[in-house]
Amino acid sequence: MPFADADQLSALVVVAAAVLAVTGYTWFAATRTGSEPGRPVIVHRVRQQHRLTSRSWIEIDEKPRPRWIPVFFDPALVTMPTPTAATVRDAGRRSVVTWNGRRLLPSGRTRRSEPVGRLIDNPSRPDPDGPVRARNAARPLQRIVLDAQFAVVAPFAGALWVYVAGGGFTAFAGATCVAAVVAVWFAAIRGSDPS
Repeated sequence: MPFADADQLSALVVVAAAVLAVTGYTWFAATRTGSEPGRPVIVHRVRQQHRLTSRSWIEIDEKPRPRWIPVFFDPALVTMPTPTAATVRDAGRRSVVTWNGRRLLPSGRTRRSEPVGRLIDNPSRPDPDGPVRARNAARPLQRIVLDAQFAVVAPFAGALWVYVAGGGFTAFAGATCVAAVVAVWFAAIRGSDPS
């Protein structure tokens, strides 16, 4: 930023404003509760692995088809037996699940189709090593290592910035750093699961 010209500084402000706006909207949508009371349901916690992404989903047993709710990672998810009883409160296109007194915040829209990729179901009985695995998965370094793999595109974004807007090595380094931070943020805001 100290070496940025007017174009680079304005682009940085636009990126920062977009990140703040999306983060604010995601927080608002995740913490908003519906007007109807929660209803009891049977749920499964499923971890999805597809390409570089790993996310937690709550599958709700409903007829005729189950519903899938992506949720932000919570260490309690590692110890959640499946199937188990929970309550769900619908809030528009996002649903809030409460299990064992913990509110699992949605990281996206509820869907009726099964998520793509490999789906790994939680065990039906609590894992004796579950609390230790949950603590390890909740470490900030573990989260950053999982989310940082998306930063591999950052040098390409930096090179594209230098090609389009000009600049030298400092513009490339600055654009690469901004792209890396945004890539890590994007993985986290989608609800990555480090377990």
